[in-house]
Amino acid sequence: MEKQYELLIQLRTIVEPLDLTAQFPQPKPLEVELGCGDASFLVEYARRNPAINFLGVERLLGRIQKLHRKGERLGLTNLRGVRIESAYFVQYLLPPHSATAVHIYFPDPWPKKKHRRHRLINEGFPTLARQALAPDGTVFLRTDDVDYFQQMNEVFDAAKEYEKVATPVALAEITTDFERDFNAQGIPTLRAAYQLKS
Repeated sequence: MEKQYELLIQLRTIVEPLDLTAQFPQPKPLEVELGCGDASFLVEYARRNPAINFLGVERLLGRIQKLHRKGERLGLTNLRGVRIESAYFVQYLLPPHSATAVHIYFPDPWPKKKHRRHRLINEGFPTLARQALAPDGTVFLRTDDVDYFQQMNEVFDAAKEYEKVATPVALAEITTDFERDFNAQGIPTLRAAYQLKS
């Protein structure tokens, strides 16, 4: 009898790394989206790339349920979701060096100066991402917030183990729900990508 895989991962512990081999039917390269929102990007990306396994991380219940519904509707066996806070997931639950890419699109900009310490992309994030990434792995970033974009670039430019690379056209053309809304209002998408040096 073939094993059934749940699209939403039920965490049995939040102190030990996830066993990725138990989550997907086939071992494939893994890409992770932190803060996957309504999963419109991730579901479409997974649909177009069946040779890659995808994991969406989202702390809000309503949003992770959307990933579940959309993924099941399309019968995606290479897509999973987990409901938990993104930085915690990367630090404690994602097995080290397991992701070929980490996607972070339109994270909360926390625009007030006194709240900026809450931003996901901060001085410590490149180190956290390095722990998650496989050799030559890449962090892909998108935002509409000019100030946050400047901070994203500053912290990754200061991390000498990364080099700035171009976002592939095929990746850039798959948009998020926030991105479509912002673009419709004339607000451009700001993109950056940083790859671990060989």
